[in-house]
Amino acid sequence: MSINDTIERFKTAVIQIATQQSTGTGFYLSDYDLIITNHHVVKDSGDVTIKGKTFEKQFSKVLFTDEKYDIAFLAPPTGVEFPPIHLGDYHTMRDGDSVLAIGHPYGLNYTSTQGVISRVDRVQNGLKYIQIDAAINPGNSGGPLVNEEGVVIGVNTFIIRGGDNLGFALPSSYLKEALEQYAPVRGTSVVRCPSCSTMVTEATIDGEYCPNCGYKIELLKYKENAIEVTGVAKIIEDILHKLGKDKDLARTSTNNWEVKEGSATIKISYNPDNFFVAGDAFLCQLPKQNIGLVYEFLLRENFKLNGMLFSVAQQDIILTSLAFDMDMTVENGERMFNDLLQKADYYDNYLIETFGCTPKLEEN
Repeated sequence: MSINDTIERFKTAVIQIATQQSTGTGFYLSDYDLIITNHHVVKDSGDVTIKGKTFEKQFSKVLFTDEKYDIAFLAPPTGVEFPPIHLGDYHTMRDGDSVLAIGHPYGLNYTSTQGVISRVDRVQNGLKYIQIDAAINPGNSGGPLVNEEGVVIGVNTFIIRGGDNLGFALPSSYLKEALEQYAPVRGTSVVRCPSCSTMVTEATIDGEYCPNCGYKIELLKYKENAIEVTGVAKIIEDILHKLGKDKDLARTSTNNWEVKEGSATIKISYNPDNFFVAGDAFLCQLPKQNIGLVYEFLLRENFKLNGMLFSVAQQDIILTSLAFDMDMTVENGERMFNDLLQKADYYDNYLIETFGCTPKLEEN
């Protein structure tokens, strides 16, 4: 299989993963009907958000975590067709063999880097890893390491900071062992004991400890058991719910949310230090010609708008709404954000149609 064919096939199998603490990569394995990633990508999260080329952002349940081998399994989205992605035998690989590291580094949508195996069996912390010179960056964690035949021979796991392309992938043999051990309890939530590798579930845990060796185990916590946000953040999420938005999917961190309305993206943030709740609607971008007419229009609109303000950052046209946190209630907040959502969608289309502004590019 050619490199181009491999890259094309993996485009719909490689998945972006996000929690409130981190972002990373996962990939779908056909033979096991699971999404594979690293434990450190989903650490302390029972539910994560996933997004793929063929499906929108949604929640996925973490089914299995293994801190020692840094592996985690997620539930795949329903009704989505994935290409056939299979697990290979890393023992057939040799030093100098070509590989592809695929993932979402720094949150970028789908990147593949080509390199070679520097050392098939490099021992780190008592485990074997495949050392590669293909660039692995933050966000690549959990992505597949693929050989020339187009099969997965490792999971991209970590880099040595300050090293020159010193990347390490967990060999597929460790992953296969975990998958086979998980198969009999498939569908349940499992933590594999870092001490003795016993599969620990809610039904088998001995209080807070592994029933086999007594190691303290922290079971996965799901959003139905998650701590609810409070204060102004709770008010904002109540507002989003009333506006028909999924507050959990919208939340990008403790005091930040992002929603879509038509063609516009609205970022909501709360800064307790300056007492402001801000809604920033990122609209289209300035046109290449007649920019002066656009500025003139935006300035005129700023005189008319109540509680909103247009601004321009580089090429982005932004419509912002501000409110003091002490003034934020569900009722007036609903009016504020509903007005922002509606005006953002309206102005985005108007600026494009009237002044030839450029629609903001978004990756699929």
